[in-house]
Amino acid sequence: MQQSEVISLIQQELPKLIAQEPLVRDFILRTVSEYYAGKQETESKFDRILAELQRDREEQAHKWNEQNRKWDEQNRKWDEQLAEIRRLDKRFDSTIGALGSRWGLYSEASFRNALKGILGESFGVEVINLTLYDQEGDVFGRPDQVEIDLIIKNGLTIACEIKSSIDKAGMYSFGRKADFYAKRENREINRKIVISPMVDNRALPVAEALGIEIYSYADAVDGL
Repeated sequence: MQQSEVISLIQQELPKLIAQEPLVRDFILRTVSEYYAGKQETESKFDRILAELQRDREEQAHKWNEQNRKWDEQNRKWDEQLAEIRRLDKRFDSTIGALGSRWGLYSEASFRNALKGILGESFGVEVINLTLYDQEGDVFGRPDQVEIDLIIKNGLTIACEIKSSIDKAGMYSFGRKADFYAKRENREINRKIVISPMVDNRALPVAEALGIEIYSYADAVDGL
């Protein structure tokens, strides 16, 4: 019998023998066990692979969670630092603003005292700082105190506004103060002068329209 015939016979008869003869079935299983893993071993390997994949996923998830926690912590610290910087910046601005306002008031008072001392003692010019009450609210739109500086020489009255800075609204306000004084005291204002190192450009047309002379840092007051 040729080999091909033997193989054909085995293929025809082997399934019957495996089903009917336990000894044949056991023999065949022992013979092929060296070449193929059994069902239990295959399932065991598959379970180990799944377990390893699960552990890898859990480990990776833990790493991501830890990294996210570090990022969140870093972002929180940055937010706290930015909030502190904003708080300090706001405090610094407030402090600078307060110092600037105080410096402005002090410089105005110092310049006013200098005018009074120099012009009064050396040139016989009277320098007066008046505080009047505006009952009708002509100056500020409501009843309030009005402060005005006056320079008086040989019967001439000069209304003077001494400011560390002045804008458009301040120029209008000075014009109303001068008009209020003239009306209240029934006295002519011969000149209206603003002395300030910082004058807003938008205030210049207002000063020209109201007949107000401006003397800033590059100017000199003549004709007193």
